[in-house]
Amino acid sequence: MKEQEIIEKLKQENEEFRKLSDEHHHLDEQIGEIDKKVYLTPEEDLERKKMAKHKLHLKDKMAELVREYKKVHPGS
Repeated sequence: MKEQEIIEKLKQENEEFRKLSDEHHHLDEQIGEIDKKVYLTPEEDLERKKMAKHKLHLKDKMAELVREYKKVHPGS
């Protein structure tokens, strides 16, 4: 099973993964909106950095769940 297929399966079957994915997507949209600005205030820049760091943390958690799925379902 390809990684994208595993991700889709986890989105359907694993509530924790689904919540992480939804939050990751929401942060991605928020960061995209901030990036449309020509100039960021120091506060906006700091907030963007915090969001980017949190988004990366969520991605790491999702990757861990994919690795766990692969261990439990070898050959998938």
